[in-house]
Amino acid sequence: MPGRFAARLVVSISGADVGQRVSLRRRLPTGEYSDVVGVLESWADGLLTVRRRTGELVEVPEATVVAGKVVPPQPPPRRRPRRDEPS
Repeated sequence: MPGRFAARLVVSISGADVGQRVSLRRRLPTGEYSDVVGVLESWADGLLTVRRRTGELVEVPEATVVAGKVVPPQPPPRRRPRRDEPS
């Protein structure tokens, strides 16, 4: 019997999480899913606004969110060793 993969989709964020880094999974009109990760800027009138690390602002209708959670802050960029430093 072949194995089956099942995921439980849970929305565990609320308006109280504004200012936190979140990961959202939304259902697109095509039936596919898309993820948005960034800082939750606002949640008002059924619309979530998320700022991605690129600075892009993404508006996500609340009705399309199928999963969401608060995630840790983005780690700082890794420093590359200088050429004269041993690696």
